Amino acid sequence: MKSFKPAAWVLPQPVLIIGTYDKNGKPNAMNAAWGGQWDMHEIFISLGSHATTDNLAINPEFTVAFATSETMVAADYVGIVSGRKVADKMARAGWTIEKAPDINAPVFKELPMTLECRVSRIIDESEDGCYLIGEVVGILCDEKYLAADGKPDMEKMQLITFDPIHHTYIELGKTVGRAFSDGKQLA
Repeated sequence: MKSFKPAAWVLPQPVLIIGTYDKNGKPNAMNAAWGGQWDMHEIFISLGSHATTDNLAINPEFTVAFATSETMVAADYVGIVSGRKVADKMARAGWTIEKAPDINAPVFKELPMTLECRVSRIIDESEDGCYLIGEVVGILCDEKYLAADGKPDMEKMQLITFDPIHHTYIELGKTVGRAFSDGKQLA
């Protein structure tokens, strides 16, 4: 095996789009890859100092959506351009924006699934950023991405993951097994 120095190479890394409103109700989005499930009803996101963190200090509600191969260019754009510096960032991204039904945060209609969240707590806040823990209060999914059982279908969504090793995006693939079931073959 080849040895490497420590790096942020936990895989896969989701391409999360965080949606917030500023003090004037103007929507913003940012791309964050360092996040995941915290517990059954909470998620975590490692955030640097961004317009998003400014917005969360004013309004502790936000959305988290999942980028797809179809939305990859705009998802990358909202991650490399600061809402602090580019006034028409969301217009350039080209997403259709509406208010989330249960919280005061934007939903980006082109993204297939969105978590409606409230700040539960912020850990290790500094001028460089923080760890955000968000309570999931609702989940929205475009009906065209539902499976036969009425639940979201990951394959239909064509979600992407960030490859921190090569700085690329990779589309998630097909189902290869059943969790909490296939391993019973070895019991």
